[in-house]
Amino acid sequence: MLTTQTIKPTTGSRKKSKRLGRGNGSGKGTFSGRGMNGQNCRSGWGVPDWFEGGQTPLFRRMPKLKGFSNAKFKKHYNVINLSDIEFAITKWAKEITKETLIQAGIVTKKSLPVKLLGNGELKSKINITVDIASASATTAVEKAGGTLNILSQVSEEK
Repeated sequence: MLTTQTIKPTTGSRKKSKRLGRGNGSGKGTFSGRGMNGQNCRSGWGVPDWFEGGQTPLFRRMPKLKGFSNAKFKKHYNVINLSDIEFAITKWAKEITKETLIQAGIVTKKSLPVKLLGNGELKSKINITVDIASASATTAVEKAGGTLNILSQVSEEK
């Protein structure tokens, strides 16, 4: 009958660890493999994991205060998709402008320019007037037989 007292691992599968600091005859006496002096030879041993050898640590190189952003130069838009336009066509008008999008409740921030993106599908011929549009939105509107009027001539970097 097998019990926990009689079960043993296969011979050679478990190696005994080297016992350090048990006299010079053991092969790891005197300094026990830690060298002679210094921080790493002491008890309570070693340096923290984040120690970088004396160079200025990462947490001190990072900005001190939270909230760093370059939002001063960021351009904000009311982003709409072709699927939103399709909803506005059926509900409001055949000519889409910023005012019709505000009436439909698609655009909420009236002070921001409107940007048209190509997510979705346009099924009907329509005239759209927006501040800026993506290339995929432009091709989708032209493919549906509509016209796209872009108000601002802002060049986008990709």
